Amino acid sequence: MAKRKQSGTCELCGREEVEVTIHHLVPKEMGGTFMPTANLCIPCHKQIHALFTNEELASGLNTIDRLGSHPELQKFLKWIKKQPSTRLPKITKSNERKRNKR
Repeated sequence: MAKRKQSGTCELCGREEVEVTIHHLVPKEMGGTFMPTANLCIPCHKQIHALFTNEELASGLNTIDRLGSHPELQKFLKWIKKQPSTRLPKITKSNERKRNKR
C-alpha cells in the first residue's frame, strides 16, 4: 500500500499546512523503529539528515528540543520559518559531512 501524503504542522519549525513526514527521533538503524517519532516538513527532515549522522542523532539529538537548540539547525529554522509552506528548498550536505564520507 502506498503512503498517503499528509499535511499538518511541522513539529520543528512550526510551519502550518505543510506536507509532513515521519522522523524517527532515534534512527531505525540505531534501534529506533518502535521509539518516538515526530512529524516534520520535508525541508526540516532533509536538513537534519544533511547536517547530522545517524550516530549523532541517536546519541544526543534525539528529541525535538535538542534538535531545535543545535546552533547549526537554529540558523536553518530561522530562515525556513520565513518561507511559504509551498516552498521546497534544495538541501545539500554540510561540507563537514562531505569530508567525513570520503
